Amino acid sequence: MIYIKTDAEVELLREANQLVSKTLAEVAAHIRPGITTLQLDTIAEEFIRDHGALPGFKGYAGFPNTLCTSVNDEVVHGIPSDYELRDGDIISVDCGVILNGWNGDSAYTFAVGDVKPEVLRLMEYTRASLEAGAREAITGKRIGDISHAVQTRAESGGYSVVRTLVGHGIGKHLHEGPEVPNYGKRGSGTRLDRNLVICIEPMINMGTKNTRVQSD
Repeated sequence: MIYIKTDAEVELLREANQLVSKTLAEVAAHIRPGITTLQLDTIAEEFIRDHGALPGFKGYAGFPNTLCTSVNDEVVHGIPSDYELRDGDIISVDCGVILNGWNGDSAYTFAVGDVKPEVLRLMEYTRASLEAGAREAITGKRIGDISHAVQTRAESGGYSVVRTLVGHGIGKHLHEGPEVPNYGKRGSGTRLDRNLVICIEPMINMGTKNTRVQSD
């Protein structure tokens, strides 16, 4: 369901998402070869709770941890483990919090040590795709305008766009309507009304757009 927020509710969402940003910065300070993704998860949970909030992902649909830590060819929703980060890895850290009853949700991909130039290029194009989509997030436009912008920027670099996973609305619930695909046609989809709050989540591959779900 789609929920349009009040100005006051938007401010509460802003505060929750600012805490997510601070948590990601805290995690970033510890990313190095040799640290495990489970150690990063512990750091994030302690930081979130110390700031009067709850981990938004822990227990959600049975998810066991605070962070989603997806390394290298893992697209999203990786479960923290005893895996030790290695020089040349990239790690997507997806973090959610609940602060004053409102959800925050954001992910950032970090380079670990010296990363191959072609991988850094993928990261640069993914950021550019996010920025292109965000520029289309204007009252009166439509979800398809965001989707088209993300897809166009990613594919201009020779990359493929994951189709099976999408962005979403956010508020009192972690996942609200509308869905925000990373591909689409201009002028299509839900109209962007004032105080509609969404998560734009580009997922871009160096290979094909296809994904598979691991056993865990």
